[in-house]
Amino acid sequence: MTSPDFGLTNKVALVTGASRGIGQALATGFAGAGAKVICASSREGGCADTVSKITDAGGEATELFADLSDVTAVQALAEKAKGVYGEVNVLVNNGGTIYRSPAVEFPLEQWQHSLQVNLDATFILCQQIGKDMVARQQGKIINIASMLSYSGGITVPAYTASKHAVAGLTKALANECGQHNVQVNAIAPGYIRTDNTQALQDDPERSSEILKRIPAARWGETSDLQGAAVFLASAASNYINGLVLAVDGGFLAR
Repeated sequence: MTSPDFGLTNKVALVTGASRGIGQALATGFAGAGAKVICASSREGGCADTVSKITDAGGEATELFADLSDVTAVQALAEKAKGVYGEVNVLVNNGGTIYRSPAVEFPLEQWQHSLQVNLDATFILCQQIGKDMVARQQGKIINIASMLSYSGGITVPAYTASKHAVAGLTKALANECGQHNVQVNAIAPGYIRTDNTQALQDDPERSSEILKRIPAARWGETSDLQGAAVFLASAASNYINGLVLAVDGGFLAR
C-alpha cells in the first residue's frame, strides 16, 4: 500500500511577496516540508527575516528582489531565480498590491500599477519559469487569487479586476500545461489577518459583517494557508489542475 507524497525534499520553490504575511507563511511552510526556498520581495534585504526564520529552523533559503511593476525587473527575477539552485520546481505568485478608492475617483495610475503588479508580473513569471517546467515535463505553479476572484468588493476595483484575471489565467495555463505534467492551480485566501486586510480589521462594522459570514467564526491566520500550499506543491496533487482552492473558513458556503 502506498501513501500520498506530501514532501518537498529536493524541490526548489520561488515565492514572491515573501517578506511578510502570507508569502512568509508559505515560504516557511515549504521549507518545513523540505524545499529549498527562494524568497523574493520588492526591495533588497526585504526577505531577510523570512530567510532567517527558515535557516534558523535548519532549512535552506536565499533572497532576491524585484519591482513587480517593472517588466524588465520581473524578467530578470525569473532568470536569477533559475540560476540559484539550478531550476525552479514550484512557483508561487503571491506578491501583490491593493489600493482603495471609490471607482469614480480611482486614479488611473493606481489602476495601471495594480494590474502590473498583480497580473502582468504573474503572467511573466508563469511564462518564464513555466517554459522550463514544460521542457522538464514537471512543475507546480500556484497563483494567489482572492475572495475578490469571486465577488466585486468595495472601493477596490483594480484589485478585484486583477484577481478575477488571476483566476482565469490559472485555468488557461492549466489547459495548456497539463499535458506536460505541469499543474497550475490557485489559492484564494479568505479573510486573513495581514497588512492588506488591516483596514477591514480596524473597521468594527465591516469586521463584524465578515465574521458573521465565516462558519469558522474567526479571521484566518497566515499559517492556515500552509497546508493547502504544500499540498498543491507536492506530488500528492498531481491530478489536480486548474483549481482555485478557497481557504476561507467556509466564507463562500454562506
